[in-house]
Amino acid sequence: MKRGLLVVFSGPSGVGKGTIRNLFINNQDLNLAFSISMTTRKPRINEVDGVDYFFVSKEEFESAIENDELLEYAEFVGSYYGTPRAYVDKLRDEGKNVLLEIEVQGALQVQERVKDALSIFIVPPSFEELERRIRGRRSEPEEIIQQRLAKASAELEMMGRYKYVVCNDDPQLAADLTALIIKRHIQISTD
Repeated sequence: MKRGLLVVFSGPSGVGKGTIRNLFINNQDLNLAFSISMTTRKPRINEVDGVDYFFVSKEEFESAIENDELLEYAEFVGSYYGTPRAYVDKLRDEGKNVLLEIEVQGALQVQERVKDALSIFIVPPSFEELERRIRGRRSEPEEIIQQRLAKASAELEMMGRYKYVVCNDDPQLAADLTALIIKRHIQISTD
């Protein structure tokens, strides 16, 4: 059985990564498994442990860092986020193409550690639209919104470090383009 691809799907907070992912994740041609990240932040309304994230304590997360159990990790606005290495390796060894939906700092770590990772960066049609989306969540105080906007501005400067850049002006089109990129790389890896 051929080992699956590792797809790094990234972009600034609020760009619509989750919306796009939901539009292509069940495409059977892509044979995708969604990698669930680990975090120490509290769940948002409707988020489910083991589905949206693995919600853990700060102590559990720091133990995973210390034992090199994470493919990547970052700390942002007081919470840790990371990707459990064993979880991703198991899925890839089963022949699944693993989709990592992660923030930019983590994506760059993965690209350093996994040289054959396929990297796709999602951008908003404008920074103003990104701010509207972040504020539209109505889930965070102004201080956190300002931190997210500042971070997004810096992250947008990193798009050149990715193999592909897709604009999320139309979520269905962005999903179709992303699926096409992944499908092409699956074909390349089997040729």
